Amino acid sequence: MHAKPFITATRSVTTGPCHTAPVNASHPSAAGTALIVVALLALTAGAASANEWQEKFADRWPHTDFSRTTVEVSEIHSGGPPKDGIPAIDEPRFVAVDEAADWLHPREPVIALEIDGEARAYPLQILIWHEIVNDRLAATPVAVTFCPLCNAAIVFDRRLAGRVLDFGTTGKLRLSDLVMYDRQTESWWQQFSGTAIAGDYAGRELRRIAAPIVAFEDFRDAHPDGDVLSRRTGHRRNYGRNPYRGYDRVGDQPFLLRKPADPRLPAMERVLGVEVGDEAKVFPLSRLAAAVPLVDEVGGTPIAVFAKAGTLSALDAGEIRASRQVPAAAAYDRRLGGRTLSFERRGDTVVDRETGSRWNILGHAIAGPLEGQRLSQVDGGVHFAFAWLVFNPDSVVVETPLRLK
Repeated sequence: MHAKPFITATRSVTTGPCHTAPVNASHPSAAGTALIVVALLALTAGAASANEWQEKFADRWPHTDFSRTTVEVSEIHSGGPPKDGIPAIDEPRFVAVDEAADWLHPREPVIALEIDGEARAYPLQILIWHEIVNDRLAATPVAVTFCPLCNAAIVFDRRLAGRVLDFGTTGKLRLSDLVMYDRQTESWWQQFSGTAIAGDYAGRELRRIAAPIVAFEDFRDAHPDGDVLSRRTGHRRNYGRNPYRGYDRVGDQPFLLRKPADPRLPAMERVLGVEVGDEAKVFPLSRLAAAVPLVDEVGGTPIAVFAKAGTLSALDAGEIRASRQVPAAAAYDRRLGGRTLSFERRGDTVVDRETGSRWNILGHAIAGPLEGQRLSQVDGGVHFAFAWLVFNPDSVVVETPLRLK
């Protein structure tokens, strides 16, 4: 998930897509003429690209600088709703876990966010209608985002270049993924990568904060004093209903992808994608045994993959509480306190071999000598395979059943 250099009307020759005739390097005048031609072609291509963006969007987005873009305008499609037609939540309210239990099924999926010892859960039954929550947790301004079409729950730090940004929905999609915008400059942002694709911030990237999707009961058990996003959002929506009924059937095709999905996996299969440095791996959830800890290495970092069955899909039945169950999964750095832990399953419990401490799906030691300590979650999350692979095409797909090392 790396940003590309932005394209402008004055971009350099090396970034412009051009085709030129062979040049006789021994003839200075020929080489010089060719370089001028290349430069002119690059300028023309950049200007054409900027003009296409302006012609298509400038009337409704007059404050967005479309001379700065990182993608082709042909990749942008309307998702149906207009700008802010899917309204972000800007003044979120929260309730205690006991109160949330009155309307939230124990196995309903929530985004579990923990920063500096403070924890909040954001139910997908709410995010599915709003897609963005602009919030602040432990003094950190965050954007909690969810793209239903990609099953992508991603949290970002809203601080960039000395400013705190607020985000809304453009109503546009690129590669079937939500395109957000910031209200300070109206730059457009790709939700899956956290990179700006048009506007003043084109090419800039937001810092991601790891936050897995887990069952509400797992969040409640880990954080009995935690907060849960309230249904009192200021908007009237049928929370608990799924407007994307049946969307996550394996074998179906994603909405408005407009390019072939990676053939290595079914497009709508849920996968755990993990990225460390320049290396990315994909673990299909269908090949992860429930609650079995698996160890691997990504980008030189020793990781442990924890998985647990029983979380309800937010994208299956018309009522989320009636949906089928899917696994939850997350990957953690196995290094803790100067040593690298290994894990195994004993009955229904995950323990580390070094101390015998018990661990939960959130990477917390819940009993034993390490009780109260926490593993660091590595960058990544559970998404549909097509989404992870279209944005991370060089990922290694774990093809064979994993074995504990």
